[in-house]
Amino acid sequence: MRLDQLTFSRFIAAIAVVIYHYGLEVYPFNLTPLRTLFEQGNIAVSYFFILSGFIMIIAYHQHKKLEFLAYIKKRFARIYPVYFLALVLVLAFKLYYHKDSELGNLFLNLLMLQSWIPGKALTFNYPAWSLAVEFFFYALFPFLFNTFYSKLSLKKLLFPILSIFTLSQVVFHWGIFSTSYTGYPSKFHEFLFYFPPMHLAEFLIGNLAGIFFVKKLQYHIKNYDLGILILLFMIPIILWYNTQLNFHNGLLALLFIPLILLMSANSGYIAKITKYGPLIFLGEISYGIYILQSPVFAWTKALLKDYSITNETTKFYIATAMLIACSALCFTYIETPLRNFFKKF
Repeated sequence: MRLDQLTFSRFIAAIAVVIYHYGLEVYPFNLTPLRTLFEQGNIAVSYFFILSGFIMIIAYHQHKKLEFLAYIKKRFARIYPVYFLALVLVLAFKLYYHKDSELGNLFLNLLMLQSWIPGKALTFNYPAWSLAVEFFFYALFPFLFNTFYSKLSLKKLLFPILSIFTLSQVVFHWGIFSTSYTGYPSKFHEFLFYFPPMHLAEFLIGNLAGIFFVKKLQYHIKNYDLGILILLFMIPIILWYNTQLNFHNGLLALLFIPLILLMSANSGYIAKITKYGPLIFLGEISYGIYILQSPVFAWTKALLKDYSITNETTKFYIATAMLIACSALCFTYIETPLRNFFKKF
């Protein structure tokens, strides 16, 4: 089952993260309403985790049992080649401009272990912390599917998953408001924000939404444009006016889940627009946009500086264009061919 109407949303989320990292000081994102919104652009990673849990159910719900090796081979082929390319580009930049390879941090990143070690999550290629978390989800999913999802009803899954989600939010918010929390940078901050099990509830709630869709909602396809627009309006409103809650670890699932469900079951104009070929392609290259942002921005800004281009707005938009172009090339000539190769291997 393909849900192409969701694909473009991944591009929007990836660009939101890029703006969060590099664009807050450039026009128009430096204007107060947009800056307030994109200062919380890191919640797009939470959207990725929830959407990943949802899509995994959509992709595998018809299987009676998942064979771990065949399954993990496909997952590895999906994410590791471009992940490795990003590490190579970061290493080349560090060696050329800083004469430092950071071999210890490189080794942790190669093994996707950086998010498990306090103080190491954001080392080397810092967006890669979430891929370490994502691979943890991938490794766990066959156990969850074979033990629970393929055997238990939706009703029996509802209470434990919602309980885990609620507990995770209580622990997270207790942590960031506790007297022992000193903020960033600190190892306690990295535990709360980047440690893989702290994000497991986001993946599980996505799984639950996927099970609800395949068992209930896929038989009620109709025009949900109005509901989608209302949710899209509510998300920035909440981000603008929230002063107490932190959405980094999935609390905005309260809006993300209904948004994903309505978009998946929608047959209205929004679905037709988001199924437009070029928009689907932008969604397909979103992984490259996310994982390559650090090396592409670093190399592009360094090269522009060599040509005496110092305007931050100019550098941001040139680097963003380069990032999209590099991601498109990687998707066409690296991701897709290697994925097909591993399928035949």
